[in-house]
Amino acid sequence: MDTPPTKKTLQIAIVGGGITGIMLAIGLTRRGVRCTIYEQAAQFGELGAGVSISRNAVRAMGLIDRSVLGAFNIVATRNKWESKKSVWFDFMDGTSQEPAARLKPLFAMVDPGVGQNAVHRARFLDELVRLLPRDVAQFNKKLDHILDDRIGSGKMLMKFKDGSVAEADAIIGCDGIKSRTRSILVGEDHPAATAMYTHKYAYRGLIPMQQAIQVLGEERAVNSHMWLGPNRHVLTFPVDHGKTLNMVAFATNDREDWPSSSKLTLPTTKAEALDDFREFGQNVKNIIQLAPDKMDRWAIFDLGNHPLSAYHKGRICLAGDAAHATSPHHGAGAGFCIEDAAFLARLIADPQVQEPAHLEVVFSAYDAHRRERTQWLVRSSRRAGNLYEWLAQGVGSNFKSMEKELAERLGYIWSYDIDNALREATKDLHRRLNVPGLPRLDSQVMPFVTNDENGVEMA
Repeated sequence: MDTPPTKKTLQIAIVGGGITGIMLAIGLTRRGVRCTIYEQAAQFGELGAGVSISRNAVRAMGLIDRSVLGAFNIVATRNKWESKKSVWFDFMDGTSQEPAARLKPLFAMVDPGVGQNAVHRARFLDELVRLLPRDVAQFNKKLDHILDDRIGSGKMLMKFKDGSVAEADAIIGCDGIKSRTRSILVGEDHPAATAMYTHKYAYRGLIPMQQAIQVLGEERAVNSHMWLGPNRHVLTFPVDHGKTLNMVAFATNDREDWPSSSKLTLPTTKAEALDDFREFGQNVKNIIQLAPDKMDRWAIFDLGNHPLSAYHKGRICLAGDAAHATSPHHGAGAGFCIEDAAFLARLIADPQVQEPAHLEVVFSAYDAHRRERTQWLVRSSRRAGNLYEWLAQGVGSNFKSMEKELAERLGYIWSYDIDNALREATKDLHRRLNVPGLPRLDSQVMPFVTNDENGVEMA
């Protein structure tokens, strides 16, 4: 953090107390910016198990505050073998009948010096919460409406489902994939108000590591692997400092819609998961067999079909999944949320930002420097999921082509120079503040273009 803490009179409302909202609150409070988190649940908490953190996210954490990096290091789990420390995933043929201990990888994705960094989502959140001031959060606050009262109080007013009202100089929606803030910003009938089903879903399970070693062998159990196959793929990686294997088994079903209009997670059984992967080899079946009999099936939704035309409107702004909900196939969704928090904390705390009207300018600069990169991720992640399942047009099961394309895409994610990006965004912010009405300034050039035939990213 290079902005000295200076008390500002501005008050920021953060809707949502997940990783994005808490990271942003830490970044703001450490810079002397007052903020309040409004969380709809009775306490902080995260669903899901393992989440991957790549080098770009690690850099962003350090820019939010060094204490965030410390919290990450407390809970981070990396590949156990020294020879695998730089490996993101070894990619395996999930259809092979060769025993896992003897099966050779098809190829590997390597991020030198970083490799796979996984955290247990709930434990990471617990460590982050310790960094928050005690009075920064209010719970059981489910957002209902927002009113811009600039003619009266000059504040943004929030009404919650419990009937209470709060005010702030600006509102940042960090309320995730089912964001109420987003639906208010774009309108409830707008196609972008609701994320769309990608026709992929995932079975998730946590497996005691010693059991995983028995069926996979030590090398395949204690290090990260991606098991590929037609219309399906499974990823496995260690969490909880190597005590547990996190398994996520993805399946594509283009024939049916998700059966629930309100729930992204539905109960299922291990028997259903085994049936879904009946065409895979014994290694994958052995992994699933170790999962509990009762499991959850998670729908994969994103904003790829209807990307937002802006991440802000007036003094309402969106960050993280609320702005650019993505599928998890690049293992980068959480990292991009952390980048968002770093940008917003830095720009809001800028010494030239002194009054509520300046926050609209902040959000305009943030939008100009974040939207293109983050929406690229949504599209590219869809492409990656199809690559793993041999569904990608022009690639199929050609592993050399798959390796080349994935290396290019992941390289773009991992090599992001956030320090330079923040410098450019800060310069842009100052220009906007000093030249009212300055048009949008885009500083990013995307390495891929959209293929109109199938709507996915092509190299």
